[in-house]
Amino acid sequence: MTADPARALVIGASAGGVQALLAILPELPADFPLPVLIVLHVPADRSNVLAPLFASKCALTVKEAEDKEPTQPGVVYFAPSDYHLLVEADGALALSSDELVNYSRPSIDVLFESAADAYGAGLVGLVLTGANEDGAAGLKAVAAAGGLTFIEDPAPAYARPMPEAALRACPAAQVMSLARIPEILKGLGQA
Repeated sequence: MTADPARALVIGASAGGVQALLAILPELPADFPLPVLIVLHVPADRSNVLAPLFASKCALTVKEAEDKEPTQPGVVYFAPSDYHLLVEADGALALSSDELVNYSRPSIDVLFESAADAYGAGLVGLVLTGANEDGAAGLKAVAAAGGLTFIEDPAPAYARPMPEAALRACPAAQVMSLARIPEILKGLGQA
């Protein structure tokens, strides 16, 4: 693993992502010691219902990220629809309406790359199911910063292109089944 303790968890998903996250987030305990920052591709013309959906199913606090908000352990932050979610050097969140990246806003790469800069080896990155290559460059940035990298096993994933692209970009990442991911995440941040 890494010599640095985990300080934050970033998760990226697209097609099939709601179902994948429903298999993971409700399994995390209320005392989960890390902030969880999530980009899930949501059409820009839809209001974001992710926070209310997951808040009703999780022991963790779940909310939509707000600009300049400091992160807190045990809180799940979803990127708002049509905004990139970034992490600033001091760990505060930032929202941006900059150009699409990988045809997406929010972009997984934007979150992962900014979080890698902010948290370095204390970052844990997880790429789940999805139908494009967003997240591959971001996961590579997490690895380059010394962070832990995880990928949902592409074979049984709802949509294989995203985890396959992440694996090509980051071949040393740990690949695991969706069922195993919650147990691995529960061990993060523990001494």
